[in-house]
Amino acid sequence: MKQILKYALIPLFIFLANTSLKATSYIAKQDSTVTLHVAGNCGMCKKRIEKAANLPGVSNAVWSEDTQKLSLTYSAKKSTLETIKKSIAAVGHDVENVRGNDKAYAELHECCLYPRLEKVQASPLTISATTNESSATTTVSVDSTTTMHVAGNCALCKKRIETAATINGVTSAIWDVNTKELVVKHNHQKAPLEEIKKGIAAVGHDVDNVRADDQVYEQLHECCLYPRMENGKITAVKAKKDDHHDHNHILTGVVVEENEKGDLNPITGVNIHWLEDKSKNARTNENGVFKLQHHGNFKKIVVSFAGMQSDTITIKDLHEVLMINAKSNVLSEVVVTGSRRSNFINRMNPARVEVLTTKELFKAACCDLSESFETNASVDVVSNDAVTGSKQIQMLGLSGIYTQLTVENLPGPRGLAAPLGLNSISGSWIESIQIAKGIGSVANGYENMAGQINVELKKPQNSDRLYFNAYANNMGRTDVNLNLAQKINNNWSTAVLLHDNFMYNKTMNFSDNGFRDIPVGNLFSGVNRWNYENGKGFMAQFGIKYLNDDRTGGQTDFNKKTDKGTTNRYGLGFDIERIEGFAKIGYVFPENRHRSIGLQLAGSNYNQKSYFGLKNYNGEQQNGYANLIFQDVLGTVAHKYRVGASVNYDNYDELYLDVQNFKRKETVSGAFVEYTFSPNEKFDAVVGLRQDYNSLYGWFTTPRLNLRYAPFTGNTMRLSAGRGQRTANIIAENMSALASSRTLIIKSPDNFKNAYGLDPEVSWNTGFTIDQSFRLFNREATASVELFRNSFENQVVVDYENPREISFYNLTGKSYSNSLQAELRFNPLPRLETRLAYRLLDVQTDFESGRKSKPLLAKHRGFTNLAYTLPSSGWSFDYTLNIVGDKRIPSTIENPVEYQVATKSNAYVTMNAQVSKDFGKNKNFTIYVGGENLTNYFQHNPILGADDPFGSYFDTSLLWGPLTGRMFYTGVRFHIN
Repeated sequence: MKQILKYALIPLFIFLANTSLKATSYIAKQDSTVTLHVAGNCGMCKKRIEKAANLPGVSNAVWSEDTQKLSLTYSAKKSTLETIKKSIAAVGHDVENVRGNDKAYAELHECCLYPRLEKVQASPLTISATTNESSATTTVSVDSTTTMHVAGNCALCKKRIETAATINGVTSAIWDVNTKELVVKHNHQKAPLEEIKKGIAAVGHDVDNVRADDQVYEQLHECCLYPRMENGKITAVKAKKDDHHDHNHILTGVVVEENEKGDLNPITGVNIHWLEDKSKNARTNENGVFKLQHHGNFKKIVVSFAGMQSDTITIKDLHEVLMINAKSNVLSEVVVTGSRRSNFINRMNPARVEVLTTKELFKAACCDLSESFETNASVDVVSNDAVTGSKQIQMLGLSGIYTQLTVENLPGPRGLAAPLGLNSISGSWIESIQIAKGIGSVANGYENMAGQINVELKKPQNSDRLYFNAYANNMGRTDVNLNLAQKINNNWSTAVLLHDNFMYNKTMNFSDNGFRDIPVGNLFSGVNRWNYENGKGFMAQFGIKYLNDDRTGGQTDFNKKTDKGTTNRYGLGFDIERIEGFAKIGYVFPENRHRSIGLQLAGSNYNQKSYFGLKNYNGEQQNGYANLIFQDVLGTVAHKYRVGASVNYDNYDELYLDVQNFKRKETVSGAFVEYTFSPNEKFDAVVGLRQDYNSLYGWFTTPRLNLRYAPFTGNTMRLSAGRGQRTANIIAENMSALASSRTLIIKSPDNFKNAYGLDPEVSWNTGFTIDQSFRLFNREATASVELFRNSFENQVVVDYENPREISFYNLTGKSYSNSLQAELRFNPLPRLETRLAYRLLDVQTDFESGRKSKPLLAKHRGFTNLAYTLPSSGWSFDYTLNIVGDKRIPSTIENPVEYQVATKSNAYVTMNAQVSKDFGKNKNFTIYVGGENLTNYFQHNPILGADDPFGSYFDTSLLWGPLTGRMFYTGVRFHIN
């Protein structure tokens, strides 16, 4: 499979490139290119216009919803411009001097009824034609283009806004219902910007800093009552009294889906029923249209579709066509009373991406990233040992080092920062988390081996102006978080995110072994970020991050001033400082919204000084990263591609035991190409290939493949396969071994050349997933099954099988992980979200002593999460149950009897629960209380040889269960929009 995938992709890219070059050459010699103004509204218009324009002789026809321009490439020998215009007009669209057929226009889909061009004439445009015989270019343009924010809701708003904006001197006015942006082409002398704004406000729509008259706003159509704006910012929806009928009537509506490009496409098979009587129901037809008989005083309908979040919609005018939009797997209308799921799968993404929203994160305290997965079945977060407080994520049965962690698709804590990096990202900073198992995109690099976790932080342009969170628990921990955001003007916005963690309880010791369960001290981290958008396609984000972590652990009576460096008492400590700068610069071409270019930049300096009893470990790392990405379409949106180049630089300097110095500089530079084939909504294929050069290990190739197929309603199947490679940082990634008497042994075949004298880790990952939605308890439900296999070509084996040593060596046999997970999501009662999951792992490695399962890893795990909300009263309840199977413990048979432990752990159960209550008119003040590990189960002997920490048998790394028992916490959240 590996070789087939690797060598089959290379000819494919050569073929695509060759075909593209030939096509370009042919067009340049034979075809003419023209830009036409064609009126339309949405994604369905786009398909209709491009289909009508694709007559014999037309090699390319791409229409932009934003600019209302059709880019046309055709052969003048086979087709004429007038013939193409007439073909477009015949299907109902006005185009340059040719008015669309009135009957065809009247029969268009509701969302396609664009404002007619009263005077259909050629707008300022550029026409270029290139043939073998001649070349000519004509340009006529005297107007300027301005973008402004106009509040509105629907197609009626669109027509009203564009009509009001089209005063004398305005040649074009196009308003986007999704972005709320109006693009106006106008002559500044004939049509001043302020006059345009006043005209829009006069018909009832807020525009930038000009507020519409309240009386005019009150007279708008029910569906047009948009959220009002104050100082250019949205405030609250002002609704009229509902207008219902007590006689029978037919409710007509349409359900469409909005993809990432903003195109709208009808959805077939959506279920609609009255909330008051579920037996009165209907389904959308092939055009996304439904007709539902109204009865009595019914007021609300429930809209549901497999794989999407259902919503309850209040009907305000039975005579109006209801438009329901599905975006990001959420069904919604202008006025909705429901909300999206807190945790959902992106149905249209070729890769299976699970999205954790802010609502999901609020189900637990989530003080930092390591605690943000407590209500998730896919990711485990476990303590590395019994004394350092460091944690790691586990996915597909593999350590977190094999999962690529990114922050807004830039490198997250990695290298030396990885062991303690999860603690540095505050939960209050997080907007959402995307979890993708298996192989990801080549655009994100080559290190993804088990999956990718991407953390999206809160953005300054759309965050609360103020967000405050304070947390405290009965173990002595306190967290304080403060987020501030400010929109400076229409272009600039900034935010400051702060996190401070305090832990000063030196005596917390559940197992009574004389050691602190959690190190004491302070962790402070902060982010200052800026955002710039000029409204013309250019955007930039940049900022700086800072972390300072100063903590001390060890025996409860350890005193750093008197005991450090002695055998009086055992202690350990960390003094960490990390500074990072980042920037993301992008440009979307206005004439082609599918074409864009972006540059990602990041640089960091990490410095750690630490000690473990008598052992010292200091590490320093400088990192520089750059990634350039260009993306576009090949002819139509069915063929998309991305190309780019990246470079990653690391400079490591590690000093162990004050005598062993491990230094290396490693630079990896490369290029990639990725092709996406999306012929329809049912199928996607993403084929990627990158070629990189590692300054230590030479050239390597990374092929990857992701397929998505939706054969029938509610069913989605995905297949992924590809290669990953990384360089191990064996000391930092296994810091737990330093808090023990184990001897560190590196079995290097080449005298410590390159990285510790070991080879890079290489693996192949293959995965298959299937998601099926159906009805359970007469409500939407989803069942999923995931199968993944990760097979290593080479792995740096971490061998704990000798209780007196920890050995590192290159794999000489096989190492693999097989993962099976089944999950059921359903709502047994209104507003009660339920998730049940079971996972089976088989992780095996050929150690020097033979093939064994991975130590300290549970083969079986069961998971349940219940979430119940009462939106009207502000109450939320959450409960999580984890059943963890037994784990293999590395052998201690060579130790004296008193320092031996069992070869297998016990299975155990943990329970977490939280209750929260929102207060205030705007529900902007929240009090939450909760408990973790309510079963009070904890490992009673987490440290081996705790009575003699400087002896030969001291070991803190054999941790298989919870380190602490029952814990209770409380906190408050407050925000200002």
